[in-house]
Amino acid sequence: MTQPFPEPGSLWPAILRQSRRALDCGALRPIDTVQATIDDAGVTFLVRQVSSVARKDEDRARRDSAPPGTVRVNPFLPCDDDLVVADIGESHILLLNKFNVIDQHLLVVTRRFEPQSALIDLADFAAWFACLDQFDGLGFYNGGPEAGASQPHKHLQIVPLPLGHPGPALPVEPLVAAARLRDGTGVVPGLPFAHAFARFDVSRGMNAPGTAHSAWACYRALLDAAGVPPVDVDGKAHQSAPYNLLVARDWMLLVPRSVATVDGIAVNALGYAGSLFVRDEAQMRTVERLGPMNMLARAGR
Repeated sequence: MTQPFPEPGSLWPAILRQSRRALDCGALRPIDTVQATIDDAGVTFLVRQVSSVARKDEDRARRDSAPPGTVRVNPFLPCDDDLVVADIGESHILLLNKFNVIDQHLLVVTRRFEPQSALIDLADFAAWFACLDQFDGLGFYNGGPEAGASQPHKHLQIVPLPLGHPGPALPVEPLVAAARLRDGTGVVPGLPFAHAFARFDVSRGMNAPGTAHSAWACYRALLDAAGVPPVDVDGKAHQSAPYNLLVARDWMLLVPRSVATVDGIAVNALGYAGSLFVRDEAQMRTVERLGPMNMLARAGR
C-alpha cells in the first residue's frame, strides 16, 4: 500500500506529541547548552557550548578504534520506534534526533539503506519538502564525514526556526539578502569561501506538484556551479567531493568542504547558517580568537 505524505497541518502537532513521549520514556536525550553570540562580518553567530559533545567524540573514537571485523551499528536500521514521528511517503521516515541540541531537531531518513555520499534525489526532496511545507524550518545536509556527517546512512535534517535569539531567525539571512545571481545561480557577497547560491519559487507551496523537481534541478545546478559534479558509483550518482547544503524556504546555499574540523572544532552545515557548537570554554575562546567567519573559510574550499 502506498504511504501518503502527512496531512496538511498534522505534522507539527505530531512532532510535539512524539517529543513528549520520547522524553518521558528516555529515548530522547537533549543536550544542555549555554548560548553566546559573536558578531562577525555582518552575521550575529550563535555559539552553543555543549558539554556532551565530548561524550559523542569519545563514542566516535571508540567506534573508530574498534577491532577489525566489528560490525558498526546503524541507528536507522532498525530505528528506535520511540523516535519515529511519521512515515513520509513510501521511501522515508521522519525521526527525532536522539541527542538533540536544538529542540525538535528532525531527521528525514531513507527507509532502506542508501549511502550519504549518494546525491540527494527527487524522492528525497519530495519527502524533505513535505515536512518543510508544514512549519518554518531550515533543511540542511552534511555530504560526507568531512562535511560533518556522522552516519553513512542517508539522512536529511531539519531544525525549526528561529535558530536562536537575538537576531534574525536565520543568522546568515542579512548577507543572503544581497546575493547576486546570473543565469539562476550566483554568490553571496561577504561569504569568504567557495559556494554557490540560488533562489527557487515556492509561491505554490513547498509540497505542491513540481516544487520538489524545481528544487532538485536547482541543487544539481549548484553542484556544478560549486565545482562538485556528480560521479557514477555502480550506476548511481554520487558526490565527487564533500559539501554542505542549506535549504531555506526560497533559497539554497551549497558549500564545498575540505576538512571536518578547524583547530579541533567540528563544523557542519549549520555553521554556514550561522550556528556553531563548541565542547568547552577553551573551544569557545578559540572561536572568539579565530572569528567564526574565518573558521568557516578554513573549513571550506
